[in-house]
Amino acid sequence: MESINVLKGYGKVNSNLERQTHTHTPTNRKPFIVKVAISAVLLLTLIVSLILAAAIFDFDFGTDSDELDSAQSIRSVCNVTRYPDSCFASISSVNPSVKPDPEAIFKISIQVSINELKNVSSQFRSLNHQPAVDDCLSQFDDALSKLNDSLAMMGVGSGEKALTGKKMNDIQTWISAAMTYEQTCLDGLEEMGSRVPEAMKGQLEKSNEFLSNSLAISAKMQSLLDKFDLKLH
Repeated sequence: MESINVLKGYGKVNSNLERQTHTHTPTNRKPFIVKVAISAVLLLTLIVSLILAAAIFDFDFGTDSDELDSAQSIRSVCNVTRYPDSCFASISSVNPSVKPDPEAIFKISIQVSINELKNVSSQFRSLNHQPAVDDCLSQFDDALSKLNDSLAMMGVGSGEKALTGKKMNDIQTWISAAMTYEQTCLDGLEEMGSRVPEAMKGQLEKSNEFLSNSLAISAKMQSLLDKFDLKLH
């Protein structure tokens, strides 16, 4: 609409100029100049806004794409577990941008299990000494030792070619042992009628759930690597 007004104004200016030619009367051209200036400013503002918007959206789209790839990878790995939702939520909370690699995701799942078990152990240490609680603390220490060994095994040392199938079997054994230690603690609490708060028992069960997720991922590692077109590395 602005361009039409400008053209109309342009027609009026021509008419005035024609009258000037015949009458030699001065004509005021300021309204026309003001309209042209305003149009130029609006056009420049629009161009700058479009450039800035394009730059911002290009950046955002790239970031969203990376996060989407990571989320899809985590979900794909967690789908092999009994508790895919807790698996996805716990791993995403630690590293939502982990690279699409089952080994990297598995490593985070072990770290999640370690963090959760440390939290549970800390809560139990705040309780009054009871035979069942003291036994649980001993079980937790053994479980943490196995999990730390598993995490260390994920690293590839100097001169080693890859995280071999034998190492993966060892890791599965250690994670399974950690789950057994936790279950032994739960069984002992029930047998001895320990007055451990139900919330803390629930936290221990959650820790065992995370261990179950890690164990399932380790058991399905080869098929997951095949799905991602990768090898043990």
